[in-house]
Amino acid sequence: MSSFLVGHANGEHWRAASREATRLLGKIPPDANLGFFYATQEAGANMSDILRNLIFETGIQHWVGACGIGICATDGEYFGEPAVALMVGAFDGDTFKMFDTEKDDPAGWIPPGATDALGGGFAVVHGDPGSREILRMLPFFAETSGAFLAGGLTAPDVEQSQVAESVTGGGLSGILFSPTVVVATMVSQGCIPTGPLRHITESVRNVAVTIDNRPALEVLYEDAGEEYRGNLQAAAGRVFVAFPVEGSDSGDYVVRNLVGADEERGLIGIGAPIAPDQPILFCRRDSDTAREDLRNRLNDLKKRLPSKPRGAIYCSCVARGPHLFDENEEVGIVQEVLGDIPLVGFFGSGEISNDRLYTQTGVLSVFL
Repeated sequence: MSSFLVGHANGEHWRAASREATRLLGKIPPDANLGFFYATQEAGANMSDILRNLIFETGIQHWVGACGIGICATDGEYFGEPAVALMVGAFDGDTFKMFDTEKDDPAGWIPPGATDALGGGFAVVHGDPGSREILRMLPFFAETSGAFLAGGLTAPDVEQSQVAESVTGGGLSGILFSPTVVVATMVSQGCIPTGPLRHITESVRNVAVTIDNRPALEVLYEDAGEEYRGNLQAAAGRVFVAFPVEGSDSGDYVVRNLVGADEERGLIGIGAPIAPDQPILFCRRDSDTAREDLRNRLNDLKKRLPSKPRGAIYCSCVARGPHLFDENEEVGIVQEVLGDIPLVGFFGSGEISNDRLYTQTGVLSVFL
């Protein structure tokens, strides 16, 4: 089979949503041997039952996926209700294998067909947002496997929220692909810088004391806008900090939340560990800049594609979706630029690209 098959549906009950999504897949080709499976958190308690039914009804033994706060598919997004999105495709049997960092020996974290840990490859990765080790595990897993990672963190209120052959939870799990499986990826930021590159000059844990040798809060006002002076509550959900990615040739950066401020002492709290001399940017988030960046990144990706994708996985931040775009607009923009391609994915509490954890982004991976 060339193009992948997609089926997605909602329902009053997880069973109805799963049954309808499976029906909408249509006739399963005999060479289809891998399925991607995403469910909303309202169906999360029944992930094992859904997976058991999928194997029985489709005959496909290998499934990978996750439970998201919301999910998306080719022409729809689902939040706040039981919903299931499925995508099935055909791969050579020796080009993929599942992994679970909670159970597997690191010696097995090498993509099929790779000669050693530096052999390359690609991995769809799902992580536990409750794990304090995620920031350490991502670079360790990427280096050990030699794979480029793409995925996201799952729904925080579902204990067993990951699928890798069976339902699991904690750590990282997903699927490793051989370097012979051709995949292209892109990251779209939801924020845009509002000031110049600066440097933290004094900090205590996650609190910035001074930036460029000035009170950190004063620098925030200068870069983000004087309208927030004395009204910091108005900055919530609009103003963020960003840390440039070292070695990036595309101006990439990771965004973190502001978690507090002390107007009297000029301090700001940041949702990540920080250190003196660390470069930092202030940025803002709004729907117009997010739309523009998504279209730009998709057009850049399209220029790199030698053919139309067979299928795609999209992992987006829960702060995007209906909180930033009109209904179904995010997946609509993907289809507008790349054409009508099979797609499934989810909205989570963090996005993964390469060996880093992002927020406020959309990470798209397309299979060629």
